[in-house]
Amino acid sequence: MGITVIKNGRIVTAVDDYVADILIHDGRVHTISREIPVGEDTEVHDASGLIVIPGGVDVHTHLDWEFGVSKTVDTFASGTQAAAFGGTTTVVDFCNQTPGESPLTGLEEWHTRSASACVDVGAHMIMLDVNDQSLLDMKSLIHNEGVSTFKLFMAYPGVLMLDDGAIFKSMRLAGENGAMICMHAENGPVIQVLIEEALAAGNTAPKYHSLTRPTIMEGEAVHRAIKISELSESPLYIVHLSASEALKSVTEARDLGLPVHAETCPHYLFLTDEEYDRPEFEGAKFVMTPPLRTHSHQQDLWRGLSTDDLQVISTDHCPFCFAAQPYGMKSSKQQGADDFSKIPNGAPGLETRVPLIYDGGVRNHGLSLNRFVELTSTSPAKLFGLFPRKGTIAVGSDADIVLFDPDEAWTIRADEHHSRIDYSLFEGREVTGRVKKVFLRGQLIVDGPEWKGQEGMGQYQHRGDAGKS
Repeated sequence: MGITVIKNGRIVTAVDDYVADILIHDGRVHTISREIPVGEDTEVHDASGLIVIPGGVDVHTHLDWEFGVSKTVDTFASGTQAAAFGGTTTVVDFCNQTPGESPLTGLEEWHTRSASACVDVGAHMIMLDVNDQSLLDMKSLIHNEGVSTFKLFMAYPGVLMLDDGAIFKSMRLAGENGAMICMHAENGPVIQVLIEEALAAGNTAPKYHSLTRPTIMEGEAVHRAIKISELSESPLYIVHLSASEALKSVTEARDLGLPVHAETCPHYLFLTDEEYDRPEFEGAKFVMTPPLRTHSHQQDLWRGLSTDDLQVISTDHCPFCFAAQPYGMKSSKQQGADDFSKIPNGAPGLETRVPLIYDGGVRNHGLSLNRFVELTSTSPAKLFGLFPRKGTIAVGSDADIVLFDPDEAWTIRADEHHSRIDYSLFEGREVTGRVKKVFLRGQLIVDGPEWKGQEGMGQYQHRGDAGKS
């Protein structure tokens, strides 16, 4: 690989903000200097007037993922291309243990599917069957395969949910081996009763997905997960936190010095449960778990981001099309046309995360540019064992770099996106701030609207200890 220089850019990391040139060689940042002379054989990119930020790190995606009778529509190729156009150069995706089988088999199958990735990828393991052998396999994943995070579910009884004893065993092993548990925290059994009662009363519309998953049941589960993690002396990461009650428990735990961390997602920051009042079946587009909440919860989430009680903004990109064609009913929300409980839970977001957080967070909610970078890149890289190779612009780090125009206004349109999904949660939303160029390990892969990357160029990330901020 030759030499590339990015000149005259305003470089912003989680801690820095200055104007300089960046010299890239062999995929890494080689030199940062006020002015770097260039020769005829140097590839030069002028970043005047642009912000130069580290590539985004999204630690919550479900690409080419099977969930019960459903399957997400994005392949690793389409999903990671969408990520790149949105300024994200690393994703950590979820692979599954199949009940009765080793999680090592699940990782092997995931590697086959992820081979088409266009950006760098890491893997979490969803544990569905905790026993003596699978606990030994967890240790092998941590120490031999670079999988240092495991997702557990307190929801979806009979499908994904683990009991508290299995959760405790998994947490204790993780804590003893430099790993971290990522927890989907909702009280699944109580929610199941509410779902059954709603259906028995003839309430089948999408809005009942929200009404049967009350915020108090998210808060209860988060509190319980924290107490189990405290006993097990293990770091804990709460995924897709949406509710004030849940945030209160996280805040209290962090004030006590416990290693508890949490993420939220753009849809919880910018959308509310009013979306479920859309006519006919349109509300199904917004069926994700947890569901959208009211404005008051939204305000608390923004406070949590400003005070570091929330450390990460991820997407939970879990794309199911609204229409049944061309990808079939298995990847469509139409499965639940007559029964809200059968609507595949999940929504898209990979391509819009970075610009949405700049527009909504920096321009409209007072987040600093440094905090913007911290939430979308640096903090997830640190917590998930990727830093300093990922998540910053520093000598020796991977040259995953985004040139971002802070002043360009544009409108989000699903038909301009690179995901296979047929809608956007933010259709027609006007934002200011746009990704202009993206470099993956020094190679230009996005140049305005032009794709210059290749399927399969993403590299697997063998991650280190997790849960360290």
